[in-house]
Amino acid sequence: MSTAEARAARRPWVIRRNSRTHLGLIGLGGVLVVLAMIWGAGLPAFDQGQVTRVLIYSIAIAGLNVSTGYTGMISVGHSAFFGLGAYTTGILVVQFGWNATYTLPVAIVVCFLTGLVVGLPALRIRGLYFAMVTLAFGVAFPEVIDRFPDLTGGSSGLTIRRTMLRPPEWTGLGLNQKSLWLYWLSAILLVLVMIVLKSLLRSRYGLALVAVRDNEIAAAASGVNLAVVKTVSFGLSGGLTGLAGGLFAMFLGSLVADDSFTLLSAIVLLTGLMIGGQATYLGPIVGGLVVVYLPYYTSDLGQGQVSAVLFGAALIAIIFIVPEGIVGGVLKLGRRFVRVLPAPPDLPTTGAAPDSGSASPPEPHAASAAASPTHAGRTEDA
Repeated sequence: MSTAEARAARRPWVIRRNSRTHLGLIGLGGVLVVLAMIWGAGLPAFDQGQVTRVLIYSIAIAGLNVSTGYTGMISVGHSAFFGLGAYTTGILVVQFGWNATYTLPVAIVVCFLTGLVVGLPALRIRGLYFAMVTLAFGVAFPEVIDRFPDLTGGSSGLTIRRTMLRPPEWTGLGLNQKSLWLYWLSAILLVLVMIVLKSLLRSRYGLALVAVRDNEIAAAASGVNLAVVKTVSFGLSGGLTGLAGGLFAMFLGSLVADDSFTLLSAIVLLTGLMIGGQATYLGPIVGGLVVVYLPYYTSDLGQGQVSAVLFGAALIAIIFIVPEGIVGGVLKLGRRFVRVLPAPPDLPTTGAAPDSGSASPPEPHAASAAASPTHAGRTEDA
């Protein structure tokens, strides 16, 4: 085999976006997702509960990914949004008699508006200074909850009775099938969140997020409104994490801010994002799997402090081996074999025949620039 033939043999398999092959792979992925959801619905109660926790944490980490991964606004206080969404659901159910399912849109709106306010400092500060602001927000949240015991239960917590978590009548499910309803609700909401984020990140607003993250000055010079992009992205991030918090309240049934929504919870979300892969579509799902199942399996190897040490060692090993996160590392490896390139532009049908050079598809090496790490999220849907 000649050198040219060997070089050609090493070229990755190129798939054009929206081609028949590309659409077929997307359809295959959709079928696998549906089969996985049906499989999860048939699991025993404990295993199904673990999967539900994975789904909830995946939504929460997806919200954190919008601000930290795509916009570059590091947040170490998203546990406050998680808790705010949970307490919004808990208060509306316990104090006002709402059906728990119908409280979720309210939790999203409340956390979105709170995120707009908390994100305002990002107009003047960034980096570690903004992270300190979010840290203060996360630390202050349990203290604020304890200040209103008549509404939140204070340090004693807020208990949602099991009968209050009855599935809506239109589902046809009874009270004993509450866990199954919460599983399907979490799974469908996660799918919707991923679809919305995928569409959003492909839009002009998504391009603005990445531009702000990579170079604020260049983004502003290109006409990007930094104030709108930053505050809205942080509000959207908080709204999605608040949605996960509402589901978490339905899952637990008992809320204690000093226990479930501390700074440790914020670190868990941030760790899940870093391990799964920030600025990637599937990173939050892998991160949800890690934060739920890694402590579970390391607890089998040792109890108490030993379990915590094993959990920390496993995290360090994963970050050391794949600093881009698990999904980022897999994508980096996969680009050696398969690349998805944009569809060629439509050529004019009238006038002189087009120049053959302009109609030729771009070489794979030219596309590698578009698949650089800073654009990893936009090429992941391969």
